[in-house]
Amino acid sequence: MTYKEQFIKFMADCGVLTFGDFTLKSGRKSPYFLNAGNYNTGAALAKLGEFYAECFVDNKVQAETLFGPAYKGIPLAVSTAVTLKNKFDINVNYCFDRKEEKDHGEGGLFVGKQPENGEKIAIIDDVSTSGKAIREVLPKMQNAANVNVTSFLITADRMEKTLDGELSAVQEIEKEFGIKVYSIININDIISALENKIIAGIEFLPAMKSYIDTYGAKY
Repeated sequence: MTYKEQFIKFMADCGVLTFGDFTLKSGRKSPYFLNAGNYNTGAALAKLGEFYAECFVDNKVQAETLFGPAYKGIPLAVSTAVTLKNKFDINVNYCFDRKEEKDHGEGGLFVGKQPENGEKIAIIDDVSTSGKAIREVLPKMQNAANVNVTSFLITADRMEKTLDGELSAVQEIEKEFGIKVYSIININDIISALENKIIAGIEFLPAMKSYIDTYGAKY
């Protein structure tokens, strides 16, 4: 299996990827759901870091620092940084933000590597459905230093149009900020995994195809 196929099987085994009838926050009825909260063991987090690292290397991401937006991005940045060193001998810094700036002790808004002018940074998060995380952290980093955010790494690209436009959340981020978004997998990869019986759930294949036909953005 490719690392993308391995990742989809890993998601299904962890209960992160499930099929059924789900009402999303957007109000849309979806035949599949991604619940990153089910990566809840040390083994799962270590494996997840491996897949992010594969995505980092596969896409030749240029970054000196991995930035994990609080809170979900924090363990992702840390586990990916560890894997990049252990598996690929790539030594990167890691950094994450506090929700509120600390005014005692060492103080500050960031933990880990402090942003510096010209520093190449890759933001790492789980699934981006609205771009909220990147819109929150970019001003924080840019107020601290003139950093160069080169890329945004996420688990999955749902490839569906936002509620108020024709572009997907990923496409809107790339257009608005000029930052390249890399996802480990996308909905087409999940559909292919069902077709090739990498995971169970082939009975949901028609609903998956219908969903992307209805809501899919043009790529």
